[in-house]
Amino acid sequence: MRLSVGKTFIAAILCLALAACGGPQAAPAAAGKQPAPAAAGARVAPAVAAAAAAATTTTTTSPYCGITWGSTAKASGPLSSAPLVAVRTGRHTCWDRVVFEFNGTAKGYSVRYSSPILTEGEGVNLVPYTAGGAHLWVTLRAPAYDANHVATIQGRTGDHMVNVLRYTTLRDVVFGGSFEGYTTFAVGVRARLPFRVMLLAGPGTHSRIVVDVAHRW
Repeated sequence: MRLSVGKTFIAAILCLALAACGGPQAAPAAAGKQPAPAAAGARVAPAVAAAAAAATTTTTTSPYCGITWGSTAKASGPLSSAPLVAVRTGRHTCWDRVVFEFNGTAKGYSVRYSSPILTEGEGVNLVPYTAGGAHLWVTLRAPAYDANHVATIQGRTGDHMVNVLRYTTLRDVVFGGSFEGYTTFAVGVRARLPFRVMLLAGPGTHSRIVVDVAHRW
């Protein structure tokens, strides 16, 4: 009887000791239960942060050119005796360019979309012989010959004057002749697009009339 009471007393003391040490560990979370959200200010994994930044980034696929030129006829300036000496083209981000260079100061031009485009002196329509979905009639108020009526550019009426392979907008530049101080070109482009005309000084004592045709509206 004494031995049984002693065992009971010892077991009670052990139970009290276990309770003082914190007892058994907490049970694990139930299966499928989501963890609580991270507290404010907690660090986010670098990969997660990079993905979030990429999702909010916007990219620009084409440049904004701010072109407001329009496609209506443009004309300015008087006749000049400065002869045309070169015709060349250039590609730019927002437009293709045709450059007419003169030996001296040229100021006069008339540029418009047209069909037909007639050669100087003969009146032959150049449009059927000029590539492009639309055509600019470029009249330079200056000759393509000198005071002795010797041609100052290499080209005859109807000749294709430049190579526009890989150009975005330009399709052709055809010489329409020069007569009584006026010189004509048919400029073929892919569509009726905005264009501008500028007078530029140089190089040296030369001058240039520049026609820029936009790639898009």
